[in-house]
Amino acid sequence: MGATSPLATLFGRKKPLFANTDAFPLTDAILEFDDSSDEPAAQRHLSRREMDLAGQPRDRAAARRWWVASALIALYFLALLGFHALGMVQARTVFVALALVAVGVPGFALAFALGLHHRARDKQLKLPIAMVASASLLVLCYLDPILQILMAPFAFIVVAYAMYRVSGRALMALAGVLMGGYALVIGLHHAEQGNEALLRLELAHWLSLALALPAFILLIGKVQKLHRILHRASRKIRNIQEDAQRDTLVGCFNRRYTVAALEEQKQLADESGIPLCLAVIDLDHFKRINDELGHLGGDEVLRTFSRVAQDNVRAGDIFGRYGGEEFLLIFPGTSLLPALNTCERIRAHVESHAWPAALQSRVSVSIGVTQYILGESVLEFFSRADTAMYMAKEGGRNQVVVEEPVSKGDSSIAPLGTEKDFLGTPAP
Repeated sequence: MGATSPLATLFGRKKPLFANTDAFPLTDAILEFDDSSDEPAAQRHLSRREMDLAGQPRDRAAARRWWVASALIALYFLALLGFHALGMVQARTVFVALALVAVGVPGFALAFALGLHHRARDKQLKLPIAMVASASLLVLCYLDPILQILMAPFAFIVVAYAMYRVSGRALMALAGVLMGGYALVIGLHHAEQGNEALLRLELAHWLSLALALPAFILLIGKVQKLHRILHRASRKIRNIQEDAQRDTLVGCFNRRYTVAALEEQKQLADESGIPLCLAVIDLDHFKRINDELGHLGGDEVLRTFSRVAQDNVRAGDIFGRYGGEEFLLIFPGTSLLPALNTCERIRAHVESHAWPAALQSRVSVSIGVTQYILGESVLEFFSRADTAMYMAKEGGRNQVVVEEPVSKGDSSIAPLGTEKDFLGTPAP
């Protein structure tokens, strides 16, 4: 296997010894590095399709935005229907409101579907949506003056809806347009009805909204600033978490994260009974390559192999570097045959990769793969895969060897080493 690997030192090749030690520190590392995501574990451990998987949270966020907008529209309609039930709003106004929704919502949905929002600075079109909502409020107020009662609270809701994506200056402009439109509605009412009492009442509504809305927007500016600070802090924390999870040399998951993920997946398999497979991957003759090319050349081989491997694992698989030239590949919710196919695909792509001339036909991998037996320890599980990888080495390298899982009660299994034996194994 080239240089003595960390796994060989920790576990020993000839005599499998199983116990909880620092080799597999069964800690709460997963909690420490959790993305605080509500997704299943298999989706949190990204592999080669990080950009594709990143689209899933975006899709869910877009769906949430539509639900929020729909809820706000439904809230207004609930108030509108209540006014209608009290005999204060005409049926014509209700139908006009339905028509406005029937035109506005599909219109924005079509804009998003055609990708027109990508041309705008605000990709969520919060300001255009707020403008259309404000115009709709004014139209309905013109049709039924009693709806001015709803103007103030829903004007604040419209502004709050746009607050995180629209600048304070743009919100002030929106408020100015809204108040100007409101003044126009009041003028039309007076011109058509000549009702002095209604005019005074409408002017009182206008004045209160004209004074309160700008003050509300100024206070929102403080909230926007806090939101930006928290957003930047959150991004920094996520970057720190990502750095803590990744091997800085090769870019895949590091030892600590991979070992913790293996323990987490083992517990999940015990609880749910879903299959779980593990592969141990080792670069063949890596010490010779490292001696000939130097450490920088050896590091480049490791980086290239890591890219090739991650390009050929599935989205939910967990690929990480354990140490040196040895890697672990965890297959959550996967039986042995699909895991074997993935391992063989990695082996074939490494062998056929366009390596530099000095490395042509010299870079290959030996892989051992096995399936988890419910109730066994992580060390037993790992040792079986490690033994299969060692058999691949002894069998000529550049191959995948499967170690079939055998029931723990099978009498053909050799007695396990004691914990004392294992604890006597020298640390790496």
